[in-house]
Amino acid sequence: MTSNEQHQFINAMGDTLATWQLSRSTGRVYGYLLLRGTASSSEELRDDLALSSGAVSTAVRDLVSWGLARTLPQPGSRRLLVEAAGGFEQLLAASHERTRAFIRTLEAAERLTDSSSAAARLRDVTDLFASYVDAAEQALRAGSRS
Repeated sequence: MTSNEQHQFINAMGDTLATWQLSRSTGRVYGYLLLRGTASSSEELRDDLALSSGAVSTAVRDLVSWGLARTLPQPGSRRLLVEAAGGFEQLLAASHERTRAFIRTLEAAERLTDSSSAAARLRDVTDLFASYVDAAEQALRAGSRS
């Protein structure tokens, strides 16, 4: 069972991860796992979050592939438990890589224009995104040292 505040957090995680190209269900499962002190079964996830078995399976697979969760085999059973593993570092790294690809696209576009004002605008946008990635990576490095 979840309180109203926990429910709000779980839904907020769903909304947040959806902006990073993961399903809302995946984000909700991650939010739920972050709040749990113990590993959860697929049945618990399905029942507590009102998700289908397929949505839970996909969410767990996605979270494991992103390094945000790990599965724990149960001796003598095919059943797995799942628990949250780590924070947003992996998601942020993937987001930064997408942003770097966008920066490369902007840099290529600058060479395509004959307009100096368009080239300057492209440089401004490129610089903005490059500054964002640099600042975020510095913050991540500073956080990992503490």
